[in-house]
Amino acid sequence: MADETSALDFEIPIVELENKIAEIRTLNQSETVNLDQEIKSLEEKRDRMIREIFSGLTPWQRVQLARHPKRPHTRDYVQALFTDFTELHGDRLFGDDAALLAGTAFLAGNPVVVMGHQKGRSIEDSMMRNFGMMHPEGYRRAIRLMKLAEKFRVPVITFIDTAGAYPGIGAEERGQAQAIALNLMEMSALKVPIVSVVIGEGGSGGALGIGVTDRILMLENSWYSVISPEGCAAILFHDAARAQDSSRLLKLTARDLLEFGVVDEIVAEPAGGAHRNAASIFESVSDALQKHLKELKAIPAEKLLDLRYEKYRKQGQWSESKESAPKRAKKNKDLEK
Repeated sequence: MADETSALDFEIPIVELENKIAEIRTLNQSETVNLDQEIKSLEEKRDRMIREIFSGLTPWQRVQLARHPKRPHTRDYVQALFTDFTELHGDRLFGDDAALLAGTAFLAGNPVVVMGHQKGRSIEDSMMRNFGMMHPEGYRRAIRLMKLAEKFRVPVITFIDTAGAYPGIGAEERGQAQAIALNLMEMSALKVPIVSVVIGEGGSGGALGIGVTDRILMLENSWYSVISPEGCAAILFHDAARAQDSSRLLKLTARDLLEFGVVDEIVAEPAGGAHRNAASIFESVSDALQKHLKELKAIPAEKLLDLRYEKYRKQGQWSESKESAPKRAKKNKDLEK
């Protein structure tokens, strides 16, 4: 039986139908009557319902899917995609950060350094991992391993899944902003290929701290933005409950960001989302990573740095209207009134 307690509001009709199918299957095994045709009819109805619901998702619904409690986390991808993973700990300055999973591994037989934000499943695990929100020592460990990858000339793969960097007093005292800023600088000049995959949430500097990469891939139902919808709503509308409105204004979906040139590829999710068919999304992500790494490894290091520089220079471009400066100034004064 499917668990309705973990289902999102728009998933409940699907879950209810799946539970009905499960009940009929049980009856089909214990009764003399043959219910195969009824089961087949209900399965077809379920598949149609999934297609209809998931073909018209709003930005807020995609945000909810990115946070789904059953959605695969970084450790799930590491276990499914990589072999001989060896986790490495500590930032050699303060301590370890359980919100970051990082180490060495092999992808399709090729050595890589892999890391990503790690959320928990249970309440205890989530608290221990700080709900995937990294401290400064996590970012320092991340860049330590990236420099290790550069030393041994192996690519870096990062999985992004965080609502943001941890904003607590202790984190600020230990240099949270500096740690993230240092990572941005060091990653921009790293002389090996870097690929990131937004597998769930991609919140602000918390995501960017391991997200300045040559290629940015996004799962179809993930989000990537300068701020969470709730944080944006609290600022714009003075009401965090209006997150649905702010998620639409932020243009944070994979489709929006591909159109803006922020991300390089959308990885399609199986029908109903990544949590409904983990094996399928693992295969898709593995194929996408191998494709992009093969392309990047063929590029000389100096050229790779030039391309990375140009990639980020192009982001945030704008065009100015032909309206004269005095007219613009007058219009701004009128708006202020």
